Amino acid sequence: MTVDLEKYFARIGWDGEPTPTSTTLRSLHHAHVLGLPFENIDVVVGSVPSLDITDLQAKLVEGSRGGYCFEHNTLFAAVLDQLGFEVTRLTGRVRAGARPGEVRPRTHMVLAVRVPGEPGRNLADVGYGSLGALLEPLPMIPDQVREGAGRHHRLMVEAAEGPAPRWVLQARTGDDWEDQSAFTLDPVPTPDIAVANWYVATHPRSPFRRPYVQRTDATGHLRLDGTTLTRTEAAGTSSIRQVEGADELGELLESEFGIAPPSGLRTALRTQSG
Repeated sequence: MTVDLEKYFARIGWDGEPTPTSTTLRSLHHAHVLGLPFENIDVVVGSVPSLDITDLQAKLVEGSRGGYCFEHNTLFAAVLDQLGFEVTRLTGRVRAGARPGEVRPRTHMVLAVRVPGEPGRNLADVGYGSLGALLEPLPMIPDQVREGAGRHHRLMVEAAEGPAPRWVLQARTGDDWEDQSAFTLDPVPTPDIAVANWYVATHPRSPFRRPYVQRTDATGHLRLDGTTLTRTEAAGTSSIRQVEGADELGELLESEFGIAPPSGLRTALRTQSG
């Protein structure tokens, strides 16, 4: 199963040279994040998102949809594989918003990418979605601050989690550094990723049981969390408003996020609100 690269490049608006270089990796990562929205609408209507490459192409590439971390990074990994990069699939724990000392399950997917002929690896993550997300891949060098398309990140290494050191991605917010996710470099096989995907989509206390949609573009960032819509401009100013009812939410997905709501969404939302 392979991705139709021509259709994928057109979908994200990328016209670079499809060769396995650092320039390609950086520009492709940036274009993917800006070109495809983060969304969990399939989970809201009661289904588990498929990670089959054929299904991901139909949904994210050929359809007016986005996805969450497992979908985005599975698709992106397949694209990088086809272009000749060396890709290792990893899982991690989301730390953003966690309480001090809280240990969350491994419900996030990231990628370690090696460029042929170059030393070291790069952290790639096109499926995080938030303001703290990477817009460009980050060289895996501990304690090194890196600016990527206006955002600042660094990787820290903590005490080992089992036999493997724990890497922590941090984003700079003002003068502070905030943890985004933590992961180890032990490769994660496809069945384990499938289990994590199923858990996130079906657990009754999963945060993805309510609408959670984000989009980043050149003008800023847009986030829908339940019925709260937050728009953050590139300059950092934010505005917040409440979305009233299932019909307005469905219209908002199309007009602001470029998402064609699947059948059953309005019914699911009305059931939840009732």
